[in-house]
Amino acid sequence: MTQLNEILAWYGSLSPETLAQLPAYYQAQARFKDPFNDVIGPAAIAKIFEHMFATTDNPRFVIENTIEQGQQAFVTWVFHFHLNGQAYSIVGGSHFVFGDDGLVTLHRDYWDAAEELLQKLPVVGAPIRWLRGKFKVPQT
Repeated sequence: MTQLNEILAWYGSLSPETLAQLPAYYQAQARFKDPFNDVIGPAAIAKIFEHMFATTDNPRFVIENTIEQGQQAFVTWVFHFHLNGQAYSIVGGSHFVFGDDGLVTLHRDYWDAAEELLQKLPVVGAPIRWLRGKFKVPQT
């Protein structure tokens, strides 16, 4: 039995105050990986979210869809936040693997950092948009 519904409710109300609850959902050796981080353990995972709260304004996750099979789940979500007064939304998905105790052993986030974030930034955006254009199949 997984804790998918519980962890998704927790993510839906994630705040600096609720970060202390993270060990209730993740095993001691749980791995978290996203396009920028690859860490082990609840304390290291919490640091990622602490950094998120320190560097963005009004961050929140909106859960879109879930697929659960056995000890695994895949969840699609939209991450909304503000950075330097500008609103951003990142569309992504998370693969969760749960242990026999129902706690997360693996949390892997999948999202396109270039499309969803980097190409929208002033300095690095133009070269990324150019490069993406080079690989895009022309529409006729």
